[in-house]
Amino acid sequence: MSDKVSSLIDITERDWSADDFWENFRQIERITLELSQRYHYSLGKQSRFFIELANRRFFATACAGCGQVYAPPRPLCPACLQPSEWRELTGEGSLETWSTLHFSPGTNADVAALQRPYVLAYVLLDGADTLFPHLLRAEGLCLRRGLRVRVAYNDGPVSHPIHLMCFVPA
Repeated sequence: MSDKVSSLIDITERDWSADDFWENFRQIERITLELSQRYHYSLGKQSRFFIELANRRFFATACAGCGQVYAPPRPLCPACLQPSEWRELTGEGSLETWSTLHFSPGTNADVAALQRPYVLAYVLLDGADTLFPHLLRAEGLCLRRGLRVRVAYNDGPVSHPIHLMCFVPA
């Protein structure tokens, strides 16, 4: 295996009765794999979105052809493949659905540091046509569809620029 995969193979024999027709399947092999991956990714056109988050401004993109507004931003409209243009939004919207997570995947230091449980919300931002999935900080609040929320900004430092924001009740 490559140096990116480490494995531990544990082969165990079990003592089964002699007239067991499953005897050829009694050898158990357990494999524990650990995968790690490092990659570089250019944010390209989306970098303005992250730059503006650092400036406490929330940007989406609007299709020059059909007018659909995408948050998160997209360089091209998936419906008509026309280039998009930047559009600033207020950062306010309504909660459409959510999930309360009791386990953190720990994908980076920001996520690993989250107090559990935490809420992953899907918000329809005012002026946008798509849902924006992100963290909602609403400890002790009864969540409901239609709850008004707004973007709250974080001054960092953060592991990824998307963590310069979260949603909070408006």
